Amino acid sequence: MTGAPRKTSTSGRGGSGLVAVSGLAALVAVWALAIRAAPGTILPGPWAVVKAVVDLARSGFLVKHLVASLFRVTWGFLPAVAAALPAGIFLGTRRHGEMTVGPLLELLRPISPLAWIPLAILFFGVGDLAAVAIIFIASFLPLTLTVINGVQRIPPVFLRAGRNFGLSGRRLVRAVILPALLPELVLGLRLTLGIAWLVVVAAEMIAVNSGLGFLIVDARNAGNRYDLVVAGMVLIGLTGLALDAGMRRLERLPALRWGYASAGTGTGAGVGAGAVT
Repeated sequence: MTGAPRKTSTSGRGGSGLVAVSGLAALVAVWALAIRAAPGTILPGPWAVVKAVVDLARSGFLVKHLVASLFRVTWGFLPAVAAALPAGIFLGTRRHGEMTVGPLLELLRPISPLAWIPLAILFFGVGDLAAVAIIFIASFLPLTLTVINGVQRIPPVFLRAGRNFGLSGRRLVRAVILPALLPELVLGLRLTLGIAWLVVVAAEMIAVNSGLGFLIVDARNAGNRYDLVVAGMVLIGLTGLALDAGMRRLERLPALRWGYASAGTGTGAGVGAGAVT
């Protein structure tokens, strides 16, 4: 017997949004006061940063650098997802395979993605391909481990029920494993996308000549334009926030929320059995 669905409090959402806006406004106010208290500092004030963003938009450089960064993240992140999902499911469902490859993945995972930059440049040269390769590595390793752990935490009764219904191979993956894995997979995708966005900015400071990371380095080198440096930082933060918000909305889809709502209540087994039939 399932309880009535809980209603989301609109006032609660509005209150949390007001708190977030208030915190941001307080930060900007402290920033402006600090600049006014130290007029000789090279750090630009909020208004100077706003004007720098407007200048970038008018000149077309904002769109150019933003699109370049998103392009590299897309072509590094999506192939990593396409490779990590089947690899993680394969290793997660085969104990001996996970015991063989798992230690290697755990050995490589703690290595900072930025440590791969010299090797990426050595093999792919300076350009988009090196940055995409770094993003792929940074996304593939943690996502593969997330999928392996998610598959291993699926209750064995789900798998046994699927096999009792004659499912095996791809049909078992499609009807049982993927539905049970989805909630944890989406959370892993959200975290991995954040890592990819962090890595692309760092890679662009070294390996390419476009993108938001390159914008920051170029602004610093071209006459110490710290208004553009801080503007680039603000754009990086806002874009990362937008990407994370999109993934959060994906997490809230009804088809993906059952894994969290049913934890500890026993209703998850009913959903899993329904997936089998």
